[in-house]
Amino acid sequence: MIIAIDGPAGSGKGTLSRKLADALGYAHLDTGKLYRAVGLSVVEAGADPANEEAALHAAQSINPQALDNKSLLGDRAASAASQVAAIESVRAILLAFQRDFAGTPPNGAKGAVLDGRDIGTVVCPDADVKLFVTASAEVRAERRHKELLDRGEPSIYARVLQDMKARDDRDQSRSVAPLKAASDALVVDTSGLDADAVFKTAMGIISARR
Repeated sequence: MIIAIDGPAGSGKGTLSRKLADALGYAHLDTGKLYRAVGLSVVEAGADPANEEAALHAAQSINPQALDNKSLLGDRAASAASQVAAIESVRAILLAFQRDFAGTPPNGAKGAVLDGRDIGTVVCPDADVKLFVTASAEVRAERRHKELLDRGEPSIYARVLQDMKARDDRDQSRSVAPLKAASDALVVDTSGLDADAVFKTAMGIISARR
């Protein structure tokens, strides 16, 4: 069984995906980390994440271990990710990685949960369950702001909100696999919901499909 979960940054899709994978015993892939790993690799090499040659080289060198790097949680990786994600050749390489994961989940898992921006529309258009998790930009920025402060990192809400809106614009307006809900996806607005309520809603949807 393949569960595709899409949505903008800070919507809660990552938390939901991990909880679902744990509850169901499925493999989980945070596809955003693939792009963050590529983007961060480019930046750390001193190159521009928007440079196709540099980004392509980083994508070709990606390995699963790179996804455990805690630096991927930072804003530098997040900003670079949305830039490399707009490059078609990079997306083609990472698309193959994601589809292989979904088709043959690691460790013999009987299903996979993938979250990202284009799972239901491009990566796994035939997924058994498609959810589009969203929330207002203000709520998502507040969550991100709190997350950074909790990690001991400096953060200014107004700046986080500005960056959030800029990322939304890049993700939604890019010519390759823009962020949008699949026509057959169920939209879950988490603005007024906590993680447990979102999980309960999603499990109800999945149980009905199973």
